[in-house]
Amino acid sequence: MDEDSRYEAVRSRDARFDGEFFFAVETTGIYCRPSCPAVTPKRRNVRFFATAAAAQGSGFRACRRCRPDAVPGSAAWNVRADVVGRAVRLIGDGIVDREGVAGLASRLGYSARQVQRQLTAELGAGPVALARAQRAHTARVLLQTTELPITEIAFAAGFASVRQFNDTVRAVYASTPSEVRAAAPRGGRSAGRTATPSAGIPLRLAHRGPYQAGAVFDLLAEEAVPGIEEVSGPAGHRTYRRTLRLPHGTAIVAVEEAPGEGAGQGRAAHPGGWLDARLHLTDLRDLTTAVQRLRRLFDLDADPYAVDERLGADARLAPLVAARPGLRSPGAADADELAVRALLGPRRAEELVRRYGKALDAPCGSLTHLFPEAAVLAGAEPRGPLGALTTALADGAVRLDPGADRDEAHGALLSVPGLDARTIAVIRTRALGDPDVGPPGADTPDSWRPWRSYALQHLRAAGELDQ
Repeated sequence: MDEDSRYEAVRSRDARFDGEFFFAVETTGIYCRPSCPAVTPKRRNVRFFATAAAAQGSGFRACRRCRPDAVPGSAAWNVRADVVGRAVRLIGDGIVDREGVAGLASRLGYSARQVQRQLTAELGAGPVALARAQRAHTARVLLQTTELPITEIAFAAGFASVRQFNDTVRAVYASTPSEVRAAAPRGGRSAGRTATPSAGIPLRLAHRGPYQAGAVFDLLAEEAVPGIEEVSGPAGHRTYRRTLRLPHGTAIVAVEEAPGEGAGQGRAAHPGGWLDARLHLTDLRDLTTAVQRLRRLFDLDADPYAVDERLGADARLAPLVAARPGLRSPGAADADELAVRALLGPRRAEELVRRYGKALDAPCGSLTHLFPEAAVLAGAEPRGPLGALTTALADGAVRLDPGADRDEAHGALLSVPGLDARTIAVIRTRALGDPDVGPPGADTPDSWRPWRSYALQHLRAAGELDQ
């Protein structure tokens, strides 16, 4: 989009572009999402930014009315496989906080200077600034949903010092941490959304456009592996719960199928909104990583308008798209785990959990274990396709992390004995989040690109393709 088109999106308060770009008003010093309900500023006073970090770096603070830091991520990162796309996915997973810019660059196979230059040129902000914006958002969530001491929140959000935390919060929100806490949305605490050690951290996982939650929950229920996952409740109001292994600890997460407030009812798609979630973390430093992994699992950063427009123009797919607008292509909360499950199926995966999964220190109902790590499985069952795959995952011959090069990973998977084309396609679609994977050995129309993964979801949902 050129800047005039972006301004028209701002004038019309078009939520389709929330997260795709941000605008700032020079006369107020505030930056917003395109759908901000405030009075539209004059064109001459507006500047546009690709990221919230770029707006913050230019001295603008976040709007308190539209909360631009809470928008879905840009759908471009789902599609792009270049170094910038891979870098953004890694930063979202918390790599800069854990390993620094040097660690990010090493995973990408570039120098730190090259990564800095490419991100700044395209996004208006380097890796440190992008990570800083993410930390600020995490800090706001913790300030407004928990009663944790502010000092603990500073380090849980990834800041190196309390001073750095205070300076960043003031710069981004034009408020002290205490003032941000006091400005929590009215009714949030009285409605029971405040976190406690037993209740976990309540979150709203935003998405853009219509979202077919029922189809996603159907798939998760079908695939659920006892001990690490469960789906409970009546259709339209189900809860998906699972255990997660995270960099600093473990988690039990729960996501609700029912749509967010004012967003429709039951299994129908709803035009924008969120999925309610609650996270129980053993270490709060894992909050950002856990959220990003849930977003990938539920495909919350997709652009359903672009997908539906493209696929809806195809004669075969048009009635399917009309029947299920906003159908998603689910990803994975743990890429290595997904690869093993794609190879073995739910029953064999359940057996592996019972035999080799690590028991939780504090089980929660039927959730008792973590899925066994690749290195554990490689040592316990070194033979056959399972041993070959887990060994490749454990020693890094196959990389499926958010920054992995999809084509390189595909080539590495082809060299693993015992993996057939269908299993590799599932891994590429789900673990690597590739939106453009067609059925192995079958030709698909060019008109389905770059959304073939979504086309296949429509065909499966309509019963026109084997699961």
